[in-house]
Amino acid sequence: MNRKMSIVLSTLLCASVVMTACSGNNASNNAPAASKAPSASSPAGDASGDAAGFPLKDKLTLKAVAKRPALAPSDFNDFELAKRLESDTNVHVDWTTIVDTDYDQKKNLLLASGDLPDMFFGAGFTDTELLHYGQDGTIIPLNDLIDKHMPNLKALFDKRPDIKALVTAPDGNIYSLPVGEELGSGQEDIGANPDFLYVNEDWLKNLGLQMPKTLEEYHNILKAFKDKDPNKNGKKDEIPLSFINAYWTGDIGYLFGAFGEPDKTYQPGNNTFSEHLNVKDGKVYYAAMQPGYKEALNYFHTWFEEGLVDIEAFTHNDAQYLAKGKTEDETLGSFLWWDRTDVVGGERDDHYPIVPPFKDMVVKWNNGSAIGRGGTVITEANKNPEITAEWLDRLYDPVTAAEVHWGPIGTWFEKDANGLLVQKKDIENPGEFRRTVALGGAGVITGEDFEKVVAPEPRAKQRMDDIKNIFVPQMEKEKFPLIFFTDQELQTIDRLKPEIQTYTNKMRAQFLMDGGVDEGWDKYVSDLKKMGIEDLMKVYQDGYDRYLQAQK
Repeated sequence: MNRKMSIVLSTLLCASVVMTACSGNNASNNAPAASKAPSASSPAGDASGDAAGFPLKDKLTLKAVAKRPALAPSDFNDFELAKRLESDTNVHVDWTTIVDTDYDQKKNLLLASGDLPDMFFGAGFTDTELLHYGQDGTIIPLNDLIDKHMPNLKALFDKRPDIKALVTAPDGNIYSLPVGEELGSGQEDIGANPDFLYVNEDWLKNLGLQMPKTLEEYHNILKAFKDKDPNKNGKKDEIPLSFINAYWTGDIGYLFGAFGEPDKTYQPGNNTFSEHLNVKDGKVYYAAMQPGYKEALNYFHTWFEEGLVDIEAFTHNDAQYLAKGKTEDETLGSFLWWDRTDVVGGERDDHYPIVPPFKDMVVKWNNGSAIGRGGTVITEANKNPEITAEWLDRLYDPVTAAEVHWGPIGTWFEKDANGLLVQKKDIENPGEFRRTVALGGAGVITGEDFEKVVAPEPRAKQRMDDIKNIFVPQMEKEKFPLIFFTDQELQTIDRLKPEIQTYTNKMRAQFLMDGGVDEGWDKYVSDLKKMGIEDLMKVYQDGYDRYLQAQK
């Protein structure tokens, strides 16, 4: 593909991009001046541990573009780990950061303009972008750099060939670095269900109500929260239920499982995934066309009519959402989110227990993989790819990787008697604090690392126990895995999915807020078929069949 065609393609990609939010559990930050951990990567005879001879004699500046959570500093050089890396290497990074909700669009504009940084850090490129920009030379293959200049990552690949296979494109090249955390496996993975429903137990007690066991009991609780002043302040300020529409966590689609069809609007770290995708008995299908989905839309519309749902659910961002549980008077009755402390703070989190799945509810099993291809890419503009690779490789040392994902030793971590990194006890709101101290975007924490290097943070261990004990018994038995599709399949996904997904999400919001599902359903389904939903599902089915065959 020539350069002109690449620019045209990237412009089209920009026009078709569907805005999605970024996994909070991939957002991470970095480390203070802790003592340098010896790296398994250190070449023999090089006291610095780097072929580049870090720290460099003369300062080198690299330009990087990165996405960031809204709560993170706009200049990543404010992170302690970034400061330490610069001190250790004499490499200065000139960061351009983009809030995660705007990242895809602005990234594509940069690619279309040809004004490239040296690297997109934690790039989050789609598989289509990896193949197109890799094959036209916009981003460079990393295979040789990994073999010769990234001993930490090479050691990981030697130990875990499955991770190397995961980031290897169908043409045999590696265009992006792996990133992720392996906490749990299968249905017991920490992200298997990203949406926990929490309810204000104090309000239940004030009104003489019990924890709901059915959806209708929960509905009655929401009405009582709205009408009976459960916070006892004499004001109509209660929000019975809040959520954040189509975010990576906290979406109302979890509750659709009460009608047998959990709805997944989260694309897990890779835009080849379609939202609303479920798998049952080996068959991949579009949940947003099923009878249970239609029934859920009809039912939950009545909640909007009754004023039981936060109307700002379709407009607030994550920072605004996380502030709703921290008002002076408690005004939040129930909400969906990854972890309650993020929303209501440490002083109130024990007021909000988990609502177990309702009777006969099907709990979503999130699509995707704990480790993905969303790490850094190096562009053709980079005049120092070897030094860049060695700088990045420091983030794949297991100790440093832990600091990348959560925060520095001394800020987030301390060491226990066995030398294991453990979360400090004085962190009151880990979810928000992590966004402010963790660099994110790089490093892999394997299941073995969680045994030998870093202990799961207490809330992570609790979450895994909750998933196993509360949600797994009613969880879906199959999910869609992370597949690197062929170029032809990616072209079909890229051509069909954006319009289908945008239309589906638009109509989901319209049906929830305004109703009209019964009258508009046939046209809605017909429109999806005209847009090519059946061809899109065939691509996913073919990829899934190949995946299953490869497991035999």
